[in-house]
Amino acid sequence: MTNSLRPHGHNRAPLPPAQSSADGVPSPRSPQKENQQNRPASTGAAADTKPGKQRDAFFDNAKYLAIVLVAIGHAWEPLKGDSRILEGVYTVVYTFHMPAFIIISGFFSRSFDMRPDRLKRLITGVAVPYIVFETAYPLFKRWIDDDPGQEVSLLDPWYLTWFLCALFIWRMTTPIWKMVRWPLPVALGIAMLATVTPEIGNDLDLQRVLQFLPYFVLGLCMKPEHFRMVRTRRMRILSVPVVALALAVGWWAVPRMNTGWFYHRDSAQELGVPWWVGPVMVLAMFGCSLLLTACFFAWVPGRTMWFTALGAGTLYGYLLHGFVVKAGDYRGWFEHDWLHRPLGEIFVTVVAAVGVTLLCTTPVQRVFRFAMEPKMEWAFKRDAAELAREREKSEKREKVPA
Repeated sequence: MTNSLRPHGHNRAPLPPAQSSADGVPSPRSPQKENQQNRPASTGAAADTKPGKQRDAFFDNAKYLAIVLVAIGHAWEPLKGDSRILEGVYTVVYTFHMPAFIIISGFFSRSFDMRPDRLKRLITGVAVPYIVFETAYPLFKRWIDDDPGQEVSLLDPWYLTWFLCALFIWRMTTPIWKMVRWPLPVALGIAMLATVTPEIGNDLDLQRVLQFLPYFVLGLCMKPEHFRMVRTRRMRILSVPVVALALAVGWWAVPRMNTGWFYHRDSAQELGVPWWVGPVMVLAMFGCSLLLTACFFAWVPGRTMWFTALGAGTLYGYLLHGFVVKAGDYRGWFEHDWLHRPLGEIFVTVVAAVGVTLLCTTPVQRVFRFAMEPKMEWAFKRDAAELAREREKSEKREKVPA
């Protein structure tokens, strides 16, 4: 899509210890092991052999599959107008792929507070990449599209960067949602009000920030058992007719429904309908999105797969694939007639999936880590509590006999 982003069971096997992912979502650790990982380190030699954090394969798998759907959806954008079937599938995918990713983001934001180390990670893992790519995308357009008039603006998220802006705002408000008595109804109310407020404007893409907010808050409210409820054989079987029905409805709705509702970036008035349609559509879209997201989670593998490790690199795939899609758009790659036929659409789908997969790999992460996961130790004061912990560990090591 051109202007939208458009992210337990018995067989679960954790990945080897790995670094936290840089997409603003904390490392998907196994929920059952969180308490063990959060315990104070043992003293003496045991402290030096403390095991690394274990990742839960299910969440890495879900993030990877969701980001593949994002890339495929963006590749479909220039082609879907010529195929009612493709546009129907497109609307179904856009009903759940971002809600699924945002729910996971909320779920792993439950422990977020204003602790200095977490604020530092939020800045380096979300705010800095936002600034870098909010600058890079317009400059890229100037160069490849020969458009010297394209301006750089940190207040108007460009193409994919809206999600980083939204994630930063959502994470900063997490302590508020944790103390509200009925967080999800309040978040839904805010989203409903946003759809009747065209005056919000485009600054920081607040329409999308507010309209997608309920999914993040839902993730904050969820517990590991909620994911286990949908990851059963029965749910996988039930999801098949549900998805089939959704595809049929998507095909039927193509000439009857404005696709703008799936992007969550406009008010009801801007979409040319009466104001009261906005709140109704928020509730309707929320229900449909949750149903299809549950079907998606039901089919996400819980065991380690060949693509599981790529779940830690979804930010790389997300932000970098936009340059490829936009280059194709500006250079007319999608204008070839054969791409607008069924075999061409399948070809574009496969290329998009393979391309974003490659962009999530370790070599790409190494090259672009400076922009996605900068350490920036020079920019931050040392936390007094952190210094005290280091001194304490050093003193304990000195007391251990050789």
